[in-house]
Amino acid sequence: MRRLLIAAMLVGLLAGCGSRTELKPKPGMSVVPKAEAAKKPATPTQLMTPTTQARPDRKADLLTQSDARPDDPFDLPPGPNNGKQGASPQGQ
Repeated sequence: MRRLLIAAMLVGLLAGCGSRTELKPKPGMSVVPKAEAAKKPATPTQLMTPTTQARPDRKADLLTQSDARPDDPFDLPPGPNNGKQGASPQGQ
């Protein structure tokens, strides 16, 4: 059992050793088609770079100081019939 676990870990480590080369289409395949509104086709580097929509800027999310919330005049408790139309307050 232990040998099987060690062998599985070695195979997993070996599978993680891949080469990092520049992206190229295989022979017989065409490059990525040009987008409708683009003036020229995107390069593989441009396709692999995430946009700001995919990876937003986190500077806007930081809370620099806490402020007390003002009272909300519309934050009212439910009425006697819990907001139901036509129900009587006594539940009859």
